[in-house]
Amino acid sequence: MKKTKHLPEITVKAVILGIVLSMILAGANAYLGLFAGMTASASIPAAVISMGIFRLFKKHNILENNIVQTAASAGESLAAGVIFTIPALILMGYWKTFDYWEIAKIAGIGGLIGVLFTIPLRRALIVEAKLKFPEGIATASVLRTGDSDDDSDKDTREGDLKTLIWGSIVGAIMKFGQQALALWGSSIETVQVMTVTRGQAALGRSIFGMGMDISPALLSVGFIVGRNIAILVFAGGLISWGFAIPIYTYFNPFDGNAMDAAWDIWNEKIRYLGVGAMVVGGIWSFIKLLKPLIIGIKASLNTYSSLNTNIEIKREEQDIPIKYVGIALAILIIPMYFMYLNVLQSNSIALIVTFIMVVFGFLFSSVAAYMAGVVGSSNNPISGVTIATILFSSLLLLALMGAGSMEGAAGSILIGAVVCAAASIGGDNMQDLKTGYLLGATPWKQQVMQIVGTISAALVLGFVLDILHTAYTIGSTDLPAPQATLMKSVAEGVFQGNLPWNFVIWGAVLGIVIILMDVFQERRGSDFRIPVLAVSVGIYLPIELSTPIFLGGMIAHYLKIVTQSDIVEKRGVLLSAGLITGEALMGIIVALPIFFTMDKEWWPNIAGFESLGLIFFALIIYWFISLRKMNHSTSTEQTL
Repeated sequence: MKKTKHLPEITVKAVILGIVLSMILAGANAYLGLFAGMTASASIPAAVISMGIFRLFKKHNILENNIVQTAASAGESLAAGVIFTIPALILMGYWKTFDYWEIAKIAGIGGLIGVLFTIPLRRALIVEAKLKFPEGIATASVLRTGDSDDDSDKDTREGDLKTLIWGSIVGAIMKFGQQALALWGSSIETVQVMTVTRGQAALGRSIFGMGMDISPALLSVGFIVGRNIAILVFAGGLISWGFAIPIYTYFNPFDGNAMDAAWDIWNEKIRYLGVGAMVVGGIWSFIKLLKPLIIGIKASLNTYSSLNTNIEIKREEQDIPIKYVGIALAILIIPMYFMYLNVLQSNSIALIVTFIMVVFGFLFSSVAAYMAGVVGSSNNPISGVTIATILFSSLLLLALMGAGSMEGAAGSILIGAVVCAAASIGGDNMQDLKTGYLLGATPWKQQVMQIVGTISAALVLGFVLDILHTAYTIGSTDLPAPQATLMKSVAEGVFQGNLPWNFVIWGAVLGIVIILMDVFQERRGSDFRIPVLAVSVGIYLPIELSTPIFLGGMIAHYLKIVTQSDIVEKRGVLLSAGLITGEALMGIIVALPIFFTMDKEWWPNIAGFESLGLIFFALIIYWFISLRKMNHSTSTEQTL
């Protein structure tokens, strides 16, 4: 921890910029998650934007920038918790339209619970356990670079900001051409039907599918998550489309168009392999982390007990007092109870569900916080713990309410929504507190700004969802919402009795095999790990989304091998963040005229330029690869 002199932290300009960035990045990540089923951390982009804007002010400091990125990243992480679950209520028909205030309430309660649950974990995981929190360390490094007066660092800072801005512009232009003007299609895909014969007799036919979305945002997601995760996500796609669908279609003849048949089989059967693997992965994450979490929480409680003395606490160790945390949690439980009562129409069931949510919320916020310390918030098992929560909640409510209850299915989604929001916030916020710990920030001030960022994002997400649903229809090919679609399928499948349990069970078996492979990799000290949740995500993502993610991961690995430069890696992350933000924000901007006019044909349709989209996509790939030249120029300057 750096001993920093007492600098202003929560200033007017820091609060205003933190709120604005929280809202903008929440909207951008909401679009990305509904489109791709994955989200990206916003801490580093928010830090760079903050540093660039604060350069316009005479007085500014590193701790103000830290406050801004703390609030902004809270908004980004809350978006993930919301869009993974709440759209399921629309998809299952329980809601006809998005209820703005209901979404604000769900998101706000879940996010605030996530902040409050991680306050007593800060000392346990950051100070006592000394977990790495890789993204927190990276953000601290970026902020220190921005605080330097070195002229060479000044050139680097300006280059970083320009990369972020130009990436945003290019991402926006690509999205406008594809989404607004329909100049080219969003993806290329193909299926091949192979007939298996013995002599002159045809034994059966198998469908093999492949595709690729030409989205800069997906390419960028792959760059950010890196080679390991990108390979595993793509491997999950190959399990679905290269093995499971061919095997299924061989033994189960299909009629009609092969492409349509492949998508129907994947949607109704094969993707549930991912559900089984994901449930096993979520349970495994919890089991694996239970012992260190218990030790850490005990250490944290012992520390707080020792602090209840007249000894003065250093500024760098001051959290929001634990008694206020308890009071705030008690207050939040009240509207949570009435929210569940409104859906389930039973006092006793609402009380049980509220208790379950509190227990699951704490356990999985703790798991997310610990995992963020080990592998970073971008690789956190949020999907796994959420779908495990929804499956368990659905089975419990099925026992309490009986089969065929839409209210029961909706109730399980709402439990999952609050848990998902809490876990998303919990993991990301611990990264921010690690950054603050390294910079010598005041923890309670960061925790206050996490609350501010959470509330800010909660107030805009309902509006963003309504805009996107009106323009694109959530669940369509334009906005498939893969996570929410899966949550809806699981909840409905339990209550309607049509969940394909055989595929879920085979997926669970597959998950156990992958876990054993990962344990083997861990014991042999390999740097290539096989987290089951990454493979699970690939199984239930459409194959055309997995392919550009794989390409992005390979590009990141190539640059790492060729340059071995942290500067090049950071510049690539900023380019990725710009492309993601530009594409996502343009997706929302394009939707605005449709939302206000209620006319889905508002934009002119100019088709027939398919090759143009591929050319632009190839040029963006070249842009990433050309970053290797930056390492050469940097090395030359250092030699001179």
